[in-house]
Amino acid sequence: MTVLDTRALNRATLARQLLLDCADLSTRDAVAHLCGLQAQEPQEPFVGLWSRLRAFEPAALSGLLTGRRVVRTHLMRRTVHLLTAEDVLAWRSRHEGMLRQRVLGVYRRELDGIDLDTVAEAGRALLADGEPRSAAEIGRALAERWPAAGPRALAEVLFDVVPVVQLPPRGLWRTRAGVRLIPLASWLGREADPPSPEGCDPAAQAMARRYLAAFGPAAVADLRAWSGLAGLPAAVAAIRDELVSFRDERGRELLDLPDAPRPDPDTPAPVRFLPAFDNAILGYDDRSRIIDDAHRGISVAGERAVLVDGRVAATWTIRDGTVVVTPLRRFTRADRTAVAEQGRELAAFLSEGDSHRVTVAASPR
Repeated sequence: MTVLDTRALNRATLARQLLLDCADLSTRDAVAHLCGLQAQEPQEPFVGLWSRLRAFEPAALSGLLTGRRVVRTHLMRRTVHLLTAEDVLAWRSRHEGMLRQRVLGVYRRELDGIDLDTVAEAGRALLADGEPRSAAEIGRALAERWPAAGPRALAEVLFDVVPVVQLPPRGLWRTRAGVRLIPLASWLGREADPPSPEGCDPAAQAMARRYLAAFGPAAVADLRAWSGLAGLPAAVAAIRDELVSFRDERGRELLDLPDAPRPDPDTPAPVRFLPAFDNAILGYDDRSRIIDDAHRGISVAGERAVLVDGRVAATWTIRDGTVVVTPLRRFTRADRTAVAEQGRELAAFLSEGDSHRVTVAASPR
């Protein structure tokens, strides 16, 4: 079985994630190809798409949100994702069990003795009028029935036991707004697709194919890490004859679509600025293809990353209108020049005025 080294996997990931060459896709098609974007920080998907698309206009994403073609909702890993309406409708029921398990893991003490199905029934009744409500309003209303649990835990439960979406203006370009929730069916005009038997689940099989198209070659453990689901073993088994197999340097079996791009490992990789919690990093169990183990923690701490030669080499933030880059390793002169040039382009994208400043801090010794 062919062994793919870390650099080969890196270039494959960059190609699938639209980070090797900026794509000419529409905003909606890019969201679909990426199987959604991590979006718990509402403005971060704009940077993620700017880094991936050749001609990204923020108004296009805002228009998709207000036009109900993409939505913000809890899904993969029980985190807020920005997904196409079609994918949410197809995938939501597949994630139901995982969402319930994870919310119980966080609020087990507060929810002791409370039946989640009863909470779901009460939540549906509360939201039946189709009026958007804030999380605080939902929590207070449910706490009248379950005061010991507290409003916060009950509101969090509702996100997971009832399919809901976060409404605009939250998530619109350069807009600050709180979370207002409405049932998925009210916003999109129909209920999510019902679950299928695990051994015959076209939606789960399609999800596995889509994951490989955007993240492969990958192990079943990587699919599990991305989705939060238990690896979709039946779905993977059902499509296995369609796939090709490799091994990584650790001996893990990697699966892939036969015609998916696997570029030459020596393909040059441009500097890319990634938003917080980008799935190019978080979408794997073994993230060594894109980030050193020593820096793995930044990907879950909400730090934004800079890719140099395809790997996480720095973090970045905005400070007083300036893009500030902090290297995690020594930069060559060429690295610093390339990072500064791309940083100025990012500053121009993010800036509301004429100031397009970037600062690259000294490399660590």
